[in-house]
Amino acid sequence: MNRSPYITDAPSISNIMLKVLLALVPGIFAYVWIYGGGILVTITLATITALATEATLLKIRQRPVKPYLMDLSAVVTAWLLALALPPLAPWWLVVVGVFFAIAIAKQLYGGLGYNPFNPAMVGYAVLLISFPLIMTKWPAPLSLAGHPLGFMDQLQFIFSNVLPADIKVDAITSATPLDYLKTQLKLDHEISGITQAPTFGLFGAKGGELVTGAYLLGGLYLLQQRIINWHLPTAFLGALAAISFVFYTVNPAHYANPLFHLMSGASMLCAFFIITDPISGPTTPRGKLYFAAGVGVLTYVIRVYGGYPDGVAFAVLLMNMCVPLIDALTQPRVFGHNK
Repeated sequence: MNRSPYITDAPSISNIMLKVLLALVPGIFAYVWIYGGGILVTITLATITALATEATLLKIRQRPVKPYLMDLSAVVTAWLLALALPPLAPWWLVVVGVFFAIAIAKQLYGGLGYNPFNPAMVGYAVLLISFPLIMTKWPAPLSLAGHPLGFMDQLQFIFSNVLPADIKVDAITSATPLDYLKTQLKLDHEISGITQAPTFGLFGAKGGELVTGAYLLGGLYLLQQRIINWHLPTAFLGALAAISFVFYTVNPAHYANPLFHLMSGASMLCAFFIITDPISGPTTPRGKLYFAAGVGVLTYVIRVYGGYPDGVAFAVLLMNMCVPLIDALTQPRVFGHNK
């Protein structure tokens, strides 16, 4: 009896999540190189909080704990949120954000497979709205910091908010290029002069370009492993580049060029690791293109005209709301039917 060649070796959820974590490793190494080892503390704290929160809520919901923890989805959420936070964020900020992402954005809706919003971006948006001052305090790259902090100093700052006696907070922090650019443009300065500041590199943030490139490298690995497909990253990056090119062409003295937007902020992290979440995104190929393009356009609009330096989180959440409609409008025609 002949049988159809059904796929029997589909990768497990834990295998997929493990590869996503591996793809994030180059970005983490770049973070450590540019900003110091504090990011490792943040990632560790986020991971512990995510697993503890998930285990507690699974017990409350009378669900088996081990299988759900072993799928590594909570760890992926924790890492993505940790990498989106300032590297020296206080410990309680990390705990609050991760708890909200797991407890409210994920488990409240029924757990993995039921969450309509990207949990990491929900946690990030809550923190940004609730604690905007802390969320904008990014450390300067070690190469630019007046007094670079060693690992133990960073550890002390994360858990006690205490710096060595001869160092002030202003000496180790600086505005991100996106934030600095927006502030200077409001003062009627031109792009050509603004980008001469030490915080800018060749294309984006000084040092941050290395982190962005590392995310790109990890994203290409995910594409090669077929964990993600080309639709989402291509549409997002293409839409972001296209709209920034239009504005840049109209007024290059007031709008940054496309390469700056592609290499700044969370653009690459969004393209390959955030919008590729299979749960909160569309299911159809055409829908993925519309969804990602919408995120790209909204990201640019929020960056340029909104009240926040980077618009990735809010753009993703706004488009998450549109997913049911996008899926309904992009379903392929049933074979043999005219409609």
